[in-house]
Amino acid sequence: MTIRSLPPVFLFGSLRSGTTLLRLMVDAHPDLSNPGEADFLFDHLDLEAAPPRYALAAIPLDRVFRARELNLEPGLDGLDLCHDLLSQLSAKAPGLTTLNIHRHPDRLAAALPEARVVHLVRDPRDVARSSIGMGWAGTLYHGVDHWIRTETAWARAAPAFGEDKVLDLRYEALVQSPEAELDRLCRFLGVGYDPRMLSFHKTSTYAPIDPKLAEQWRHRSDLREIRHVEAKAAPLMERLGYPLAGGPLRPTGAAERAALTLRDRSAVLVFGMKRYGAGLFWSEKLARISGLRAWHNRLRLEKQRIDIGLLK
Repeated sequence: MTIRSLPPVFLFGSLRSGTTLLRLMVDAHPDLSNPGEADFLFDHLDLEAAPPRYALAAIPLDRVFRARELNLEPGLDGLDLCHDLLSQLSAKAPGLTTLNIHRHPDRLAAALPEARVVHLVRDPRDVARSSIGMGWAGTLYHGVDHWIRTETAWARAAPAFGEDKVLDLRYEALVQSPEAELDRLCRFLGVGYDPRMLSFHKTSTYAPIDPKLAEQWRHRSDLREIRHVEAKAAPLMERLGYPLAGGPLRPTGAAERAALTLRDRSAVLVFGMKRYGAGLFWSEKLARISGLRAWHNRLRLEKQRIDIGLLK
């Protein structure tokens, strides 16, 4: 079996964990390709149905699906459609196809038991800080939530793949010792390391790799913010080898949680109005609450157009 005919490999990690950086490095290898995110493969797949099926009406509205310019072949659904979409993605570029996903590793394991997975993990204190910059949260206390969901889902799903089909990478090691970590990755993928993987910045909007990208939380977060993250994420952090730094753990009190929630929601609202404009931002929310599906879908697509235009 040639490397071209091997099943795709999935790069899995939480949002803001460095999966895009890793994708660019992989895509710069002459024997590898990575068209980007492919969460639509599993977001809309119901494996509990008999037989498994997709929410076919939702897929064309998916921002990532639309960006990939794929076709929904008539008559296909469930696992047949999943394999067809994978074939379309693999046909777009030479070499072994890798795909980024951030959710539903359990569905991946059930739908594609032969799949190999590269699990990329990043310090949640940095993930939470980066989430604020994206407008997804207004506090570190809330910005860490999606990291917890992602890593909890991975811990539950990982045994289904088998140790020989999983490679664990740590973001901090990737940016501090990129050649060594990429060589380890390439050996897992079955190709030789190529130094062009570190030239990704020449064909993207990303800057060259910088060791200072690791552990930014140490100089960008105060002690109280660190304690907020660690109070929530401590069990997973310790399991994944991230030492706690905020001192003795203590629960966040009800009054403090209420203040943090108010700050979080206010910051997210302000960010959304700045990005989309107040009219589009509030109209989309009203359409969703009102259940006016056609109007809501139209406004969603308009917001997606703005999001796509801002992607690196």
